[in-house]
Amino acid sequence: MSVIVIIGAGALGGALAHKLAGRSRVAEVRLIDAEESVASGKALDVLQAGPVEGFNTRVTAQGSLQAAVGADVIVLADAVAGAEHQGDTGLALVRRLEASGAGAPLVFAGAGQRELMSRCLTELQLPRARIVGSAPMALASALRALSAVILDTSAVEISLNVVGAPPTHVVVAWQEATVSGQPLPEVMGAHQIAAVAARIPGLWPPGPYALASAAARVAEALCSGSRRQYSCFVDVGRGQIAAMPVKLKRGGVERTIEPTLTGQERTALENALATR
Repeated sequence: MSVIVIIGAGALGGALAHKLAGRSRVAEVRLIDAEESVASGKALDVLQAGPVEGFNTRVTAQGSLQAAVGADVIVLADAVAGAEHQGDTGLALVRRLEASGAGAPLVFAGAGQRELMSRCLTELQLPRARIVGSAPMALASALRALSAVILDTSAVEISLNVVGAPPTHVVVAWQEATVSGQPLPEVMGAHQIAAVAARIPGLWPPGPYALASAAARVAEALCSGSRRQYSCFVDVGRGQIAAMPVKLKRGGVERTIEPTLTGQERTALENALATR
């Protein structure tokens, strides 16, 4: 089984460690933070929850980035101080990871890491297949939940993708969305769809637990591959980062999928991609 490293033991990093351990789909979760004592405390909390919640995933804590070497996937979360890894400090962190020899795919779990992802591509020249952001999945999950309430069904019965650049340039691919295998627009009124779409700005950024759930699924897919589609931040050309449906394979992004959109949705997406 695989090893997933989480860089940062803040609220998001701690929630992600617990989520990954509880899903029991990887052999080890390594939580790395310069505040090693805090990271160790959170790792111990997760381990102590194992007998109660029924998992036995190994969870360890380290203070050095060298512990990321050999991992199957590296997730950039948030520091103990509470800030997501981004900006110049985030770029320096990724540069140190690369210098250490850690060549695993990078999952950017935070909602504010699009610029860092772009700089990793344009300044560090990292392969685009190794760079993926999981936050759009958390937004898609929230939209499924809202739609499920309207339709009086379970959110797991609903499939939809979000594309573009949250929170102000988001396009929901309603045309291809489904509920229990049926086209969602056939069972959900246009006014109801508009009401759900109007909630998007208030749903961004997602909270740490929603972001952790999304990052866990993406990281697991990068460890073992998956047949599913995921709404993720990816490079859409020349280092521009936007949410798009993707297929993930072991080790990276397999391909970006062109969503099925109406003419209006297509125009909105083009406008979103024109906005950096």
